[in-house]
Amino acid sequence: MTAIALIDYGAGNLRSVHNALVAAGAADVAVTADPDIVAKADRIVLPGVGAFAACMNGLVAIPGLVEAMERRVRADGAPFLGICVGMQLLADAGEEHGRHAGLGWIGGTVRAFDPAPALRIPHMGWNDVVPSIPHPVIAAGEAYFLHGYHFADTADVLATSSHGGVFNAAVGRDNMIGVQFHPEKSQAYGLATLERFLMWRP
Repeated sequence: MTAIALIDYGAGNLRSVHNALVAAGAADVAVTADPDIVAKADRIVLPGVGAFAACMNGLVAIPGLVEAMERRVRADGAPFLGICVGMQLLADAGEEHGRHAGLGWIGGTVRAFDPAPALRIPHMGWNDVVPSIPHPVIAAGEAYFLHGYHFADTADVLATSSHGGVFNAAVGRDNMIGVQFHPEKSQAYGLATLERFLMWRP
């Protein structure tokens, strides 16, 4: 059995995330799109960089991958971490370049930031992570963000941040969490977040 399945669907910063997981203490990380490996993994990490629809299309284009993720995460309860667009794909839908269906694991919609004078979009750089409720993985601190869309309209908020207003920096329920920030780029805070994920027993 593989300890960590790091999903490779052509839309993530895989080398950096892999290295960060290893640095955080993961002994066995498989960068994979093989449904058989995913279906047996202890934990699953879904990274994501780019547009919502392109990432979702990349996932569904791999035969059996979404089904294996569904079984292992939602039926078997394996701990799951979505990063950046990997978090956004948990939503019901995303509104980047039209409306596109997501995985629908956590209710919500991925929306653009509201434009405002002097508001830089995408939101890029270091910003505070403010926990909304206690959670074993999410702690207060400062993390690195790079995104133009955010996970909105959800009741499953774990932490917020602010960029032209408050937005959701982490969402989750049961054995699933997603973070809008990049742990692999967030130095000590990011490694500590990954360490907590590796120890998490939901």
